[in-house]
Amino acid sequence: MDAVGIVEDEVRETIRVRGIDPSADPSSVKGLVDAAVAEYDKRSMISALPVLGEPTAAATRIFHSLAGFGELQPLLDDPQVEEIWWNRPDQVFQARSGRAELTSVTLTENRVKDLVERMLKSSGRRLDLSSPFVDAALPDGSRLHVVIPDITRRHWAVNIRKFITRAHSLEDLVRRGSLTQEAAQFLATAVANGLNVLVSGATGAGKTTLLNALTSAIGPRERVVTVEEIFELDVPLRDVASLQCRQANLEGHGEIPLRRLVKEALRMRPDRLIVGEVREAESLDMLIALNSGMPGLCTIHANSAQDALTKICTLPLLSAENITSQFIVPTVAACIDLVVHCVRTPSGARHVSEILGIGSRVESGTIETTSLFTHDGQSLNRREDAVFEHPKLSQSQLQGALQ
Repeated sequence: MDAVGIVEDEVRETIRVRGIDPSADPSSVKGLVDAAVAEYDKRSMISALPVLGEPTAAATRIFHSLAGFGELQPLLDDPQVEEIWWNRPDQVFQARSGRAELTSVTLTENRVKDLVERMLKSSGRRLDLSSPFVDAALPDGSRLHVVIPDITRRHWAVNIRKFITRAHSLEDLVRRGSLTQEAAQFLATAVANGLNVLVSGATGAGKTTLLNALTSAIGPRERVVTVEEIFELDVPLRDVASLQCRQANLEGHGEIPLRRLVKEALRMRPDRLIVGEVREAESLDMLIALNSGMPGLCTIHANSAQDALTKICTLPLLSAENITSQFIVPTVAACIDLVVHCVRTPSGARHVSEILGIGSRVESGTIETTSLFTHDGQSLNRREDAVFEHPKLSQSQLQGALQ
């Protein structure tokens, strides 16, 4: 065993004897590590013990192993790293500015299991042969997703998405070049006046970041209820109730799906409903809620704004056999007011590529739409010939937003 391993074992035993919880009391662990490193450094000078090396680096490595997530902690602490994943333990990847890179970190099968077990400890979620998938939130808000064999071929597949919030408002997105000032003003006016907005895009395109930024335009006196699979949203308001799903227990009971959360949210006196993402039958419950006159925001995976509109007309059909497109399409037309589509370019840059206005008229099963803003490859520009009217927006408000 090397010097770092010897000191780590000594500190681990001290933690056990004193009954310290490293995740709850990291400062105590840090003090024990620093003291143990200093004491070992002195002992190694007058004995045959292995040399520790640079004390500060050794102390950091030991502390990460005891109170953090070991080899992964430097990546988790790096503000430029957006996502960490591996398909096999000896190849750990990271994403910086939307681009994938192979790191120098290598793990073993047993180390992967140990790290995942530690990550799941605070979440209360489980991972076993009967439940080979898991979605969980880490203490810092990062999202963990794990798949194990025999769903995977051989190794555990692990993804950690950090959700680095670099934009807390639409103005932040303007400064980052994701939106123009004109488009930001239009979206802020739309959200403030209660229009229902669907944010679309591919994985990693910035949908959650934009959704968070849109919530900054909600009135300060409104009560907001958010429903998500895993807590990701960070709504900058005072009156916010946040709900997340729960998986079934070992007996197969106690699952709380997103569809149930949407229904429960309506009993909590919301002024605004925010659904983190719709994928399946919960889309029907969301549309019914929005059709009751309560404004809301939501995200959806799609390749374009028009595809997102098509998808939100299709997903509710999964909820029951008696639900037909003749009911869903007019409901979508009455509920959804805007679709804002996000993209991530090959260079890793993220921006809004289109803002689509949704009309209330349906002809031959097709909803009337108007492209209000489109991206020409350089910036997001307003369509001068676009006409958008909405009962919640007066002409003076609309013109002011588009000045």
